[in-house]
Amino acid sequence: FGIPDGGFDDPIDARKATLLSAIEDIGARSFKYLYDFGDGWTHTVKIEKTFPATAGFDDPFLLEVVGRCPPEDVGGPWGYEEFREAIADTNHERHHELVEWWGDAHYDPGDVDADNLRKNVEALAAKWKRRSRKKT
Repeated sequence: FGIPDGGFDDPIDARKATLLSAIEDIGARSFKYLYDFGDGWTHTVKIEKTFPATAGFDDPFLLEVVGRCPPEDVGGPWGYEEFREAIADTNHERHHELVEWWGDAHYDPGDVDADNLRKNVEALAAKWKRRSRKKT
């Protein structure tokens, strides 16, 4: 699934699919999601359970948060690993460079601001809702 561009090996048009229809069509219980083509951030998403639609739960919402996202443009999984090592080790050859880039000598991958993330998801849901209204 993706956005077709007229190429030979185009993906199925994601603009016309829902997550439920996609997993029902192919019978998958998990799939890979490529977040950033340049840096290679690939996520495995596992469908644990689906539920019937419930009134009042039409919008996306944050169910659970585990771990902090890596900094944007850190250089993919390999760059993130080096970033974490360099930030934590004052003797690492890139420590000062990456502290300057990040802006802080402290980075805890377990430090999560769930309330802020929840607000961001709610704002995104509101934006999607405004955009998807049908004009009459």
